[in-house]
Amino acid sequence: MPRGIRVAMPPPKPLMVFDGDCNFCSLWIRRWRQTTGDAVDYRPAQDPGIAAQFPEIPPERFDTAVQLIESDGAVYSGAEAVFRALAKNPKGQGLLRFYEQSPVFAKITEGAYELVAGHRTGFSRLTRWCWGRRVERPDYALTRWIFLRALGVIYLLAFVSLWTQISGLIGHDGILPADQFLSEAGRQLDARGLGPARFYFLPTLSWLDSSDAFLHVQCAAGTVLAGVLILGIAPAPVLGLLWLLYLSLVTVGRDFLGFQWDNLLLEAGFLAIFFAPLQFLPRPSRAAPPSRLVLWLLRLLLFKLMFSSGCVKLLSGDPNWRNLGALTFHYQTQPLPTWIGWYAEQLPLWFQKLSCAAMFAIELGVPWLMFAPRRIRFLGAAAIAFLQTLILLTGNYTFFNWLTLALCLLLLDDFALQKILPAKLRELFSSSLQPSAFGLSPRWPRAVTLPLAVIMISVSLFQIIALFGAPSGLLLPVASVDGWLAPFRTINSYGLFAVMTTERREIIVEGSDEGTRWRPYEFKYKPGDVDRRPGFVAPFQPRLDWQMWFAALGDYRQNPWFVNFCVRLLQGSPDVLALLARNPFPNHPPRYIRAEFYDYRFTNFAERRATGAWWKRKFIGEYLPPISLRE
Repeated sequence: MPRGIRVAMPPPKPLMVFDGDCNFCSLWIRRWRQTTGDAVDYRPAQDPGIAAQFPEIPPERFDTAVQLIESDGAVYSGAEAVFRALAKNPKGQGLLRFYEQSPVFAKITEGAYELVAGHRTGFSRLTRWCWGRRVERPDYALTRWIFLRALGVIYLLAFVSLWTQISGLIGHDGILPADQFLSEAGRQLDARGLGPARFYFLPTLSWLDSSDAFLHVQCAAGTVLAGVLILGIAPAPVLGLLWLLYLSLVTVGRDFLGFQWDNLLLEAGFLAIFFAPLQFLPRPSRAAPPSRLVLWLLRLLLFKLMFSSGCVKLLSGDPNWRNLGALTFHYQTQPLPTWIGWYAEQLPLWFQKLSCAAMFAIELGVPWLMFAPRRIRFLGAAAIAFLQTLILLTGNYTFFNWLTLALCLLLLDDFALQKILPAKLRELFSSSLQPSAFGLSPRWPRAVTLPLAVIMISVSLFQIIALFGAPSGLLLPVASVDGWLAPFRTINSYGLFAVMTTERREIIVEGSDEGTRWRPYEFKYKPGDVDRRPGFVAPFQPRLDWQMWFAALGDYRQNPWFVNFCVRLLQGSPDVLALLARNPFPNHPPRYIRAEFYDYRFTNFAERRATGAWWKRKFIGEYLPPISLRE
């Protein structure tokens, strides 16, 4: 700090002199060197030429603090030296201005510097524990490369899964025909004088053509584009088209595409547009670095997803979450359990409660580790990945867990990922870590990413605050933005299983020719036959099977789609029957359809040994009385 010290032979450009015998100093000099580039030189105080060139600086000063020697001969030390050196990079000038204008900040930072300088051994250990051997500012070119391909795989799974079912779900002869829905919606919008805004209220390409053929064209286009994204061709425009196509199908899919993972894919896919390189054939060694701002928006999406999932469970007031007993029901009452879930159900009560407490720790506590230094952040990524893997093994949640795992990748950096790469791929990305490789290709300007960040962060914070009660009037403008953007499903609130389902009700659909002998329809994946082992189907999503679980939470009057489903069975619709595992009326449709209600529970070890059954069931009553298309 003493501005009174000036050297007679100043260096041609600023020179930072540090204690070369101090591991802590050597670590952070690497970080500062990366920030300042060629604007500042760095030399250890042990260099014999230092004392000879700058005899005006007492030797003991080099032992207590770094010294910045400016080209005009002025000498600065401690925190001020650090701020002045970092200010050689235009992005670091704000800290220096704050230091110069705020005596309080200057005093605090100088005191902190003296504290660290006096305990360098301890802080060196802390640095290595928090950052490892890499304190340099990491890059995310490799992280982006892997994430975008993972997202391409998830898009591929989503489109292919939907493509195989779309005719039966929303085709002309399906359960909820898209063409009828759009025709009626168009009439209502026209009657209200809102016809020209139909693409806003219902953003779908099916306004152009609502035929089954065009639904298949959209699925096919999404499948092809997902493959193109995996290959890394024109990622930004391809991601834009994938988002548009998936939004189009989600809009007309209504009940069958209204799941939280559909919204999560739209939100992650939208942000990925601005995370992707802008070249047609981006090469890792020449691609502009990914936007740090958009990287943090994607991390905040993961934060929102995890933290909101924990909050909704506690804020719902459900005693089963608060007494940690929810997992004693979860494995058998979730929509599509796996056979591993059957074994998890048999675990003792103490283990179930411990597992529930660990889940809350991960959902409510671990997300905050995203803002910690890199090694701690890695621990957070591992904890979230661990939870998602357990969920993936015990239940079929489509591509939801895989998409969450892909978002966890964004908590890692290239330094970490390069350790596990094959040598050839490591060489491909090694040059992308050099600053000289950057700036060789276009990137999204701040004029685009900054307004995007303001909107995404404001609305997301509003959504999290809204979980805790009615937001204050100060947030009404943000609420208006949230409402205006709602049709695009691109900034969403999340939180699964706010209230734990403690009983499993299953709807068994039956048909009859004469109204006396009833034969059941068998679904492909949801429980029916008690002897059939629960299986794995994710990341594929059997959307009818999933919707049957929601239908069982109410009655048929609350689920008009279910009545439509039964009518299609009476009509013998081939598209709808293709969604089922077995049609008990292969030659002609039945005259009557009804639905019965059963209580399903997992068997225990003794019951399964005795009967071979995975489930036991008890008749509850009628869900849908017999209906017929003929008198």
